[in-house]
Amino acid sequence: MRVYKELVRYVLENGVRKKTRTGVDTLSVFSYSYRVNLNDGYPLLTTKKMYFNSMLHELFWYLSGEEHIKEFRKKSKIWDAWANENGELETAYGRFWRRYPVPEVSLPGEVFVDETNKYTKREENGQLVFDQIGYIIGTLKEMKKNPELMNGRRLVVSAWHPANATISKLPPCHYTFAFCVLGNKLNCHLTQRSGDIALGIPFNLACYSLLTMMIAKECGYELGEFSHTIIDAHIYVNHIEGLKEQLEREEYPLPKIEINDKPFDELTFSDIRLIGYKSHPVIKFDVAV
Repeated sequence: MRVYKELVRYVLENGVRKKTRTGVDTLSVFSYSYRVNLNDGYPLLTTKKMYFNSMLHELFWYLSGEEHIKEFRKKSKIWDAWANENGELETAYGRFWRRYPVPEVSLPGEVFVDETNKYTKREENGQLVFDQIGYIIGTLKEMKKNPELMNGRRLVVSAWHPANATISKLPPCHYTFAFCVLGNKLNCHLTQRSGDIALGIPFNLACYSLLTMMIAKECGYELGEFSHTIIDAHIYVNHIEGLKEQLEREEYPLPKIEINDKPFDELTFSDIRLIGYKSHPVIKFDVAV
């Protein structure tokens, strides 16, 4: 994809070398943004083989709301480095997507949802949680029925909890995203605090584009754009040669996605099909932990 190659070139040419907690230096730039039109095809990189199945299993793990990888690790090993032997994580994206903790005590003047809100539930440990994805889908459907609501600018999902992130082994990199409807088209913007351009960004692009497609289908919208801002966009120095090889490779036409006609929360791995994907061979990049 052209926009991905532009990102790689920009960081190679402008990145500042710096040390990291992983022990491997990066070339980093501040606040890089790009966008893709989802009507042009499914933005899965073709300049190297992408592990679509792993990405899809990861997306359904997010949507499950689980705070562990006990089931997910049977499908993919990509999160094993950050989990303990029981599959427990110090943080998990989907847990906050689907089960964001609601404060039990508020300050004067503050307001929070309670158990009467249809997007909340009381968990076994007594914690009240809020389903952000459920709220997004429900609100988008209401907007469809009531044109006066089409100006909605509060369709935001956060995976960031400051009191967790400051001490977590790996707090969320892609930590918040927002939806915007314009002209019956559903658009999504992802903000990411840290982005590994060789390994992580291609997965993030594919994951959130697919999520946007799934929600658009559920709520009856046409596809718009996916846009992405990466606050610290970086290339690990041991990834440079592999990315230079990708820059030399020809781009193939983008594939398509087919989604079965089922309610959003009933969709499973087998309901999503990748059609017409052709790519160059795998390029091996080491994971920095």
